[in-house]
Amino acid sequence: MERKKIIELELGEEIEGFFLIKEILYKTASNSKNYLDMRLSDGTGEINAKLWECSEKEASLYQLFQLVKVRAQVTEWQGKKQLRITRMRRAQESDGLNIEDFVPTAPLKPQKMFELVEAYIEKIANKDIKMIVQVIMEENKEKILYYPAAKTNHHAIRSGLLYHIVRMLELAEKLSEIYPFVNRDLLFAGVILHDIAKIDEMDANPLGMVKDYTAEGQLLGHIVQGIKRVAQVGEQVGADEEISILLQHMILSHHYEPEFGSPKKPMIPEAELLHYIDIIDARMYDMENALMKIEPKQFTERIWVLERKLYKAAFDSDDEAASAMDETGKEKQIR
Repeated sequence: MERKKIIELELGEEIEGFFLIKEILYKTASNSKNYLDMRLSDGTGEINAKLWECSEKEASLYQLFQLVKVRAQVTEWQGKKQLRITRMRRAQESDGLNIEDFVPTAPLKPQKMFELVEAYIEKIANKDIKMIVQVIMEENKEKILYYPAAKTNHHAIRSGLLYHIVRMLELAEKLSEIYPFVNRDLLFAGVILHDIAKIDEMDANPLGMVKDYTAEGQLLGHIVQGIKRVAQVGEQVGADEEISILLQHMILSHHYEPEFGSPKKPMIPEAELLHYIDIIDARMYDMENALMKIEPKQFTERIWVLERKLYKAAFDSDDEAASAMDETGKEKQIR
């Protein structure tokens, strides 16, 4: 039987492959029979899988972050692909697998991304802002190299938090050129710090996979945790009180609405920009991730976080650009 990656799966086919268990629950169906409900990953994506009529003894063989070999039929449930497992076993040493090959990872090397963030910190002129950011980044360096930005939503990949920060910084720099009245020191610092407390909010392993949320993360959330840490470090380095409060406000308001965790809306331009930069990068990540899994002229499945489907156009702007060039590579004259 052909072994396929998640990104290659088609409805109705029977497949065989190795996958990593990212979530696993032992449940009871409406017919009183027990089953395993899992979320499987192979580095190209994730998919829900069910092992029906599973005994408690069989279920005890499997656990979180374990590699398994699966034979299954590709089905559909509520508009999304799903695996109906017919056979499953734990991966063995003789299978010659590397678990890191089964974990979705940011496209840039972690150390390179950290160096890019350091370069932006060096651009911060205000010494108080720079010190606060440097202290917090340095104390989180080990974990930020592999931490995801979320458990299941945007940038939920190894080194995803760092990747999110880097792309936001690049966007922030461009926008600050368009709006020169914006304080770049505050904006860069807000981008770097806005989600940094997710490292304390989530319990993730070095593979970038989140086992659960920490007790403090569930009770407070990364926004409150982030504000607390900025206040502590600001006092520690003797930073100006207004600067510390402004940085806290940027973290506090970056979700914009109370129902999303922000009791205050942005009251400074830098905080307003931070919110939209965050939204843009999150949306673009989700869209890019969904569109890369389908062929041109197709629609994606309904994307829960976007509340809609996406369409992948066949139109290629590169082809259009090429047609506007002559054989020498110069632009054709348009009359």
